[in-house]
Amino acid sequence: MTLAARRGRVSRFGTGLLWYWLIPVTAVVWEVTTRQLEAVYFPPPSVIVVRLHEMWFSGPLSQAFLTDEALDDLVPSLTRLFVGWAAAAAAGVVVGLMLGRSARLAALVEPLLHFGRSVPPSTLLPVFLLLFKIGTPMQVASIVYGVIWPVLINSMDGARYVDRQYIETGTVFRVSTSQRILRIILPAAAPKIFAGLRLSVSLALIMMVVSELVGSSEGIGHRLLEAQSEFDIPAMWAGIVLLGVLGIVLNSAFIAVERVVLSWHHQSRKAASEL
Repeated sequence: MTLAARRGRVSRFGTGLLWYWLIPVTAVVWEVTTRQLEAVYFPPPSVIVVRLHEMWFSGPLSQAFLTDEALDDLVPSLTRLFVGWAAAAAAGVVVGLMLGRSARLAALVEPLLHFGRSVPPSTLLPVFLLLFKIGTPMQVASIVYGVIWPVLINSMDGARYVDRQYIETGTVFRVSTSQRILRIILPAAAPKIFAGLRLSVSLALIMMVVSELVGSSEGIGHRLLEAQSEFDIPAMWAGIVLLGVLGIVLNSAFIAVERVVLSWHHQSRKAASEL
């Protein structure tokens, strides 16, 4: 590793630590400021953490310290999130690869794609309510619609710009269509696909909450709406903090998986930067 590469790694590591140190600093400033101002709508972080613990993480050891309220809220919400995200990811990758490798099909469908992704998913919630009624199917459909677009577009771009030499090599060796997709096109498009998948994780969390605000009797979004109607400000902020923590955890987990799956890509880029 060159000296410049080492300095770059140290610099990135130091910047990452700086951002993490901003979290407790922000919490302390928030605590002191809100207690001095006695802000009704902005309770101190200590009050929010206590309410968060009471609502969801003060249960018995047999339930992994989760309360009955947590089981009623977290399990349905996370189930809808993962099911909707997985369905959107699978459909987006498959359709994106098809469109990326077929210029004629892309020319026919691409205007509809740009129209569909320009429509805010929240505006279609009444349509989903009419089609699926109130319940999990409506919420999963909302998540799928809101999540699929970055995966589809990135998959299409990744498949469209595969190095021509790879395709020609497969043709010379008479590689079958299925093997060409699995061994050439999919690996070449994988970095783009994972970029879309990573963006879709945060969108899935957003759509999960939005769908539960409209048509649900359970879940984190429903609990937020209930806290608002009861003017329980600490509970409302506890839900917001929980969603933020979930976002960090999901993003970190996805990055870990991405590093394992795309280790060959990162190694090749690292080797190229050291030349």
